[in-house]
Amino acid sequence: MFELVKAGGWLMLPIIVCSILALAIIVERFWALQRKRITPRHLVAQVWHWAREKELDEARINQLKTGSPLGKIIAAGLINRHHPREIMKESIEDAGRHIVPELERFLNTLGTIASITPLLGLLGTVVGMIDVFTAIIEHGVGNPAELADGISKALITTAAGLSVAIPSLMFFRYFRGHVNELILSMEQEALKLIEVMHGERESDSNSMNNEAD
Repeated sequence: MFELVKAGGWLMLPIIVCSILALAIIVERFWALQRKRITPRHLVAQVWHWAREKELDEARINQLKTGSPLGKIIAAGLINRHHPREIMKESIEDAGRHIVPELERFLNTLGTIASITPLLGLLGTVVGMIDVFTAIIEHGVGNPAELADGISKALITTAAGLSVAIPSLMFFRYFRGHVNELILSMEQEALKLIEVMHGERESDSNSMNNEAD
């Protein structure tokens, strides 16, 4: 392996650095974007239970806000639970827009790595070809060993750049789609809870009006 890196020349160093960064981002995003961390199971049911038992106070809402991204979105709606439904929906959507950058953290870096590593490989190809022609000018074509160094540099850097870029691009696309799916799921869960709570409140209000009549 060291011999391949050495044969690839100095351009192998930035490609290796990019590969290490890409691997670190991929591992970190797999850990951070676990569904159980973003949208904990039974959270909506728990909030609904608190609401029915009249236990949904400021402390519970703060607990939701700091617990998970889904909890943060739900808390944004619950803060405005005494306002009309449209205001609650807007607060949920606004909270969702603020959470997107947190979920997409480091993805731009991963996309950049996927874009620049093939260019680094291409640059290595160009440098290798320059070495080949320089060797031809100085030594002619009679010594294959002089030409092999430049050719190997061109091929190795190209292969290394593509080897980093291809999986980086695959995971970049995967994480972008996964984040969009999580955001949509969180907003739907929060809006569903708000609709149920508003329906319950309207039902209680109608019952009180009927009793007053």
